[in-house]
Amino acid sequence: MADRISLYFVPVVMCIAVLTGLAWYFIGNADFSTSLRFFIVVLVIACPCAMGLATPTSIMVGTGRGAQLGVLVKSGEALELAEKVEVVVFDKTGTLTHGKPKLTDILTVEKGVSSDEFLLLAASCEQNSEHPIAVALVKGAIDKNLTPVQPKSFDAIQGKGIEGQVDGKSILLGNKQLLEDKGISVTVMDAKVAELSAQGKTVLFLAVNKSFVAIFGVADTLKDEVPEVVERMQEMGVRLIMLTGDQETTARAIADQAGLTEVIAEVLPDKKADVIKKLQTDGLRVAMVGDGINDAPALAQADIGIAMGTGIDIAIESGDVVIMKGNLDGVITALALSRAVMRNIRQNLFWAFGYNVVGIPVAAGVLTLFGGPALNPMIAGGAMALSSVSVVSNALRLRFFKA
Repeated sequence: MADRISLYFVPVVMCIAVLTGLAWYFIGNADFSTSLRFFIVVLVIACPCAMGLATPTSIMVGTGRGAQLGVLVKSGEALELAEKVEVVVFDKTGTLTHGKPKLTDILTVEKGVSSDEFLLLAASCEQNSEHPIAVALVKGAIDKNLTPVQPKSFDAIQGKGIEGQVDGKSILLGNKQLLEDKGISVTVMDAKVAELSAQGKTVLFLAVNKSFVAIFGVADTLKDEVPEVVERMQEMGVRLIMLTGDQETTARAIADQAGLTEVIAEVLPDKKADVIKKLQTDGLRVAMVGDGINDAPALAQADIGIAMGTGIDIAIESGDVVIMKGNLDGVITALALSRAVMRNIRQNLFWAFGYNVVGIPVAAGVLTLFGGPALNPMIAGGAMALSSVSVVSNALRLRFFKA
């Protein structure tokens, strides 16, 4: 914005200064020294110091204040774009929820069969994974005094689950689609799956030697501040969407708790960026909020990537804004700070431009034409400095910003 104004302002002022000097010399019959003085006064009073300070000073003070509030803004461009955000897309796990799910349910297909054996097989396969759900299964097994064994083989199937071998048994563990892709029917537990999903729990399906044997219910609790944050952001006029790989029913249950109405569920990790791209194709300015490795492409694709500081390094690196404390309130702070800074910049540019609109005609000798005094170059220099002081003082008000 400042570049666009300066592109026209500086050449126009230089032309006005030259025309003023020539007009006084050739039309006003002034001597050379008087004409030169009018030329100099116009240049001095229109010196674009105030305009040059208007943007960077506000950005510097604003980003500094953001850092004090736990919001790290990486560039002035990000601060400017954040003001224009129309849609905020939230990842679920680790962003809206704590990202520390717990194993809550183990249901076997055949009644009377001990669930401990199936939990041990699942935990053994998952023990080398850092995924929050994998950690929940392993912790669940340890809490039952079960000791996971090293799997003979382990393959992660992106967005679906894992496949491995433990104690000579072939293991499939993941979502419904994983087992169905292998030709294994899971319909026998549909009622229980629907019940767990309605409670907002993620359901994992376990098959041993190509036979469906059990389901696991894993619950991840919503962060305490989420409902209030969602309500406040809706009041700001921002459209909110939850993006997750969870099943539709589970995702809807979590969204209802959060107060969200729009949900895009069952999205594979490598397809999240495509969802952001589609929203952008519709002409929307999109911010993505996430914390995991799966979110990094979407964070990079979004107009503004907002990374939770409690997430992994690649997500933080991909984000334009980092919420240092991992508290979702920081998203509101980031958007509100952007609006405050851009408003402050416009105020600075308005006053700097308005000052020149009034000052340049006086410097050019308009008052002199009507019998008034000519502007002294020293007074013009003082006025120019005062305009810079006023712009800096206005920018410093951002130190007292509160979301």
